[in-house]
Amino acid sequence: MKQLLRHPLITAVLLAMAAHPLNMLASPASVSYGNYVLGDDDIGTNRRNAITRAVQRCSPAVVGINVTETRTQYYRDPIDDFFRDPFLEQFYGRRSRTYKQDYEVRSLGSGFIISPDGYILTNDHVAGNASKIVVTLTNGTKHDATIIGTDPTSDITLLKIDGRGFPSLQMASSAEVEVGEWAIAFGNPFGLFDNNAKPTVTVGVVSNSGVSFSQSDQPGIDRVYRNMIQTDAAISSGNSGGPLVNANGDVIGMNTVIYSTATSSRGAGSIGIGFAIPIDRIRMIYEKLKSRGSIDRDFWTGMKVTAINEEVRDYYRLRVDDGILVSQVLADSPADAAGIEPGDVIIAVDGIPTLRDEDLNIAILDGETNQVLKLSVLHDGKERTVSLQLKKRPRGGGVRY
Repeated sequence: MKQLLRHPLITAVLLAMAAHPLNMLASPASVSYGNYVLGDDDIGTNRRNAITRAVQRCSPAVVGINVTETRTQYYRDPIDDFFRDPFLEQFYGRRSRTYKQDYEVRSLGSGFIISPDGYILTNDHVAGNASKIVVTLTNGTKHDATIIGTDPTSDITLLKIDGRGFPSLQMASSAEVEVGEWAIAFGNPFGLFDNNAKPTVTVGVVSNSGVSFSQSDQPGIDRVYRNMIQTDAAISSGNSGGPLVNANGDVIGMNTVIYSTATSSRGAGSIGIGFAIPIDRIRMIYEKLKSRGSIDRDFWTGMKVTAINEEVRDYYRLRVDDGILVSQVLADSPADAAGIEPGDVIIAVDGIPTLRDEDLNIAILDGETNQVLKLSVLHDGKERTVSLQLKKRPRGGGVRY
């Protein structure tokens, strides 16, 4: 305690309080203690601070999204099992009839308006497959929305509602995001937006940045999350698609993924580990969706790869610990045209090291048809660079890689 009282800042504050006790309670615009100045933007000096102003500025542009999705279920007529008896098959033959039934699934999420003419950003897993989308604004009005474009890989969807003069958010640059700075998450957790047409606000910090991973949350869909922003601001089911903003009220990301140890019939809750798609990536995808409506990722490489472990290293007599081993290359494939051979070890893509198999998956799955990737490859112990063009996937033949 004695050491604490000797700190120059503490001493200055105590002296100021002793000399001007009433002034210390008045919450002035700025207070000076020697060389230290506390402005009104400091979170602890005033109830109305940078966070409350950011919330007031951003809330009108946050929307609740209610989605209706039509899905198809296929089922076999159970009576066919009765006719599988060999005796009955003599008279009726083998019967195998398949039926399909369409049914509706309703879900919800969040989004934010990025232009006064009604363009809205949200996640593909929120609205990408919707047959009907209703957007609720903070003034209580509801609007039918149309899908301008969606990209399952980046998990970004662009919506549009009719009208003019909508409140909108400004985009920051995620390249300038600093770990430890304030982060404010807006959204519609568990459908609470429908209660009073106001978004839920949670506050935390930027916990990490530049986190990349991939997920396959639906059959046939590989989502690539690159350079994600991690935050401990609470994000729960329904927050997906909502904005993550800084203390200035500018968007730095889109709330997308959470890690949760507990789930219920109503969804997963926050344990303080959430991830947002960085706004620089969103801006790039947004421009493409607005102009083209989609991003062509229907390509193939024609090679199979495997992670290097002790067993693989011994079998192939490799002298490296890091990298991804090419185990198979199809004839006349893009990998074959690039000169890649079985036994090669891929150590980098476009200059980014591939230390794990997911690093290679992220680099390739995030590509576009006809894009050229520069692969650094070890061939017979010597490093070389090859150009792999992600060519259009051939029709038929069952090509999967």
